[in-house]
Amino acid sequence: MARPRKAAIVSIVAVVLSVVLVPSAAKATPPNIPSHSTAVSRLNSLTVMAESHQSSYSRDLFPHWVTITGSCNTREQVLKRDGNNVVVNSSCYPTSGSWYSPYDGVTRTNPAEISIDHVVPLAEAWRSGAWAWTTARRQTYANDLGGPELWAVTGTVNSSKGDRDPAAWKPPLASFHCTYARAWIQVKWYYSLTVDSAEKSALNAMLNTC
Repeated sequence: MARPRKAAIVSIVAVVLSVVLVPSAAKATPPNIPSHSTAVSRLNSLTVMAESHQSSYSRDLFPHWVTITGSCNTREQVLKRDGNNVVVNSSCYPTSGSWYSPYDGVTRTNPAEISIDHVVPLAEAWRSGAWAWTTARRQTYANDLGGPELWAVTGTVNSSKGDRDPAAWKPPLASFHCTYARAWIQVKWYYSLTVDSAEKSALNAMLNTC
């Protein structure tokens, strides 16, 4: 009788361990974040130039949160993409789910407390060359789901960032600086935007944390 009982105990322990050791759900991230080496290369290829045209910027110059599919706009697509167990209603608005904000390491369950951040802010893009774009290209930029431009983060951290570049603002979570810099560089490189000297120095320092 001892052997079957021992086997049963081993079986129970195995089940418990299998539950305990299941990894937690991966934190979603936008696509096409380059490797460290690629980010370094792409940063060095960017044109270093002082920002310009600040006074002519308007957020309305970047049509955003356009309809992507069905009733879902860009913001709602990001909420579905980056959240865990997200359920939406017929209007594509989340009725449940949770969102991990990588900038500050905070998790929220109320979608109203989540903002969709343009990692390279619209105003920063404007000052870095988007002032010369067509409205159609600015719309593409503002709703870009194919690269690491749009992030679901807490409204608090998004407000604290404003339109500042990495020389003036970095995510509170220092462990995220490497990823943030790589995403920022990818967006600037993909859209052929410029960087200023202080911004480039800050990005290099953040890459050194990788």
